[in-house]
Amino acid sequence: MTEAGGCPVVHFDHNSDEHSADPVGSYRALREKAPVAWSEAHGGYWVLSSYQAVFEAARHDEIFSSERNSYGGEGLSVVIPKTPMHFHIPIEIDPPNFRKWRKLINPITAPAAVDRMKGMVEHYVSYFVDQVIESGEADMTSVIGVPSLVTVDWLGLDVKDWRRYASAHHAALAAIPGSEQYQHAVEVDFPYINEKTWEVIRARRENPQDDIISYLVQQEVDDRPVTDDEVFSIVDLLLAGGVGTTASLVSNTVVWLYQNPDVRQQLIDDPSLLDKAIEEFLRYFSPTQALARTVVEDTEFLGCPMKVGDRVLLAWNSANRDAQQFDDPDQLNITRWPNRHTAFGIGVHRCAGSNLGRVMAKELLGQILERMPDYVVDVDALEPYPHQGTNTGYQRIPATFTPGPRRLTGADAPAVAY
Repeated sequence: MTEAGGCPVVHFDHNSDEHSADPVGSYRALREKAPVAWSEAHGGYWVLSSYQAVFEAARHDEIFSSERNSYGGEGLSVVIPKTPMHFHIPIEIDPPNFRKWRKLINPITAPAAVDRMKGMVEHYVSYFVDQVIESGEADMTSVIGVPSLVTVDWLGLDVKDWRRYASAHHAALAAIPGSEQYQHAVEVDFPYINEKTWEVIRARRENPQDDIISYLVQQEVDDRPVTDDEVFSIVDLLLAGGVGTTASLVSNTVVWLYQNPDVRQQLIDDPSLLDKAIEEFLRYFSPTQALARTVVEDTEFLGCPMKVGDRVLLAWNSANRDAQQFDDPDQLNITRWPNRHTAFGIGVHRCAGSNLGRVMAKELLGQILERMPDYVVDVDALEPYPHQGTNTGYQRIPATFTPGPRRLTGADAPAVAY
């Protein structure tokens, strides 16, 4: 292992097939070598893999910036390498400007607001489970499509297009860059869904309804109306978060519970354990594996000299497996408490959608455990995400189970395509 400025230079690339084959092991090996290290992949970037390093960097936006800039190329600032995504508000804005945008989002993602959405979440989960429950077999990822549909409906977009929104944002984070799936998303799906989103924003400006886009177009910042472009920047971020993270969490959890039937039975026998269990699933699986920052002030960070323009990867997944912070970190303990995991980030950029994510995960897992408690996963036919640098999970989970009854009548079923 060589050194740069007195700090280790490591062979590491979170976008590589090698890393995707075992993200936990990849980060463990890195963390044991050096909690702060330099990788020469993608033009070079620092990797922070210990809880302390990630915690400290995430709380110092004046040094580790989320702002979009030209360092490391053009595109979304919070991933390495940058991807050709529309500017995202507020994740690509630092304090103090960050706060005025987060103030707009907090009321629609606060616990009270999410409580009012529980009926919609339950309704969609019931509908998706209904589509497979009588057959006794399913690709469980079809059921786990609920977060995408909930997000699209909540925002006020056309639910008939929910699959296009889901596949595009999923491909941007979980498909291999340059692959057919990735290129189709960039060249076909995103142009289509972006235009549809713009149409809804313009329509809600003229005729507000009871949805989030209508709320956003009526807001002000700096004593002026929010522009359509700014609304799009917020909506696109909410879509990206709503489509990816909860599906990632639930897909990992469904497979793990099949492989650990004693814990599955505990949750079936006592559903009240789910709240703490979900926090542990979040820690253990860390749906969003890592996000990036850019150094905007020369600094020495935990002994390593960092220069303006250096790119830095904050590895939430690795921090969540650090033995200095968690006892037996590689053991999943559904009663672990307190559980100060980093799955939703740390600092001002902590995920605004965490409350909704928890509600959707609880309803999905709750209904799966209640309505298909004996599900059997065909482990040999599992298909993990091909790229696990940002999100981990499965894109195919074939399973069988004892058939059961539907919950919704035809009149109650939502008008969406399964």
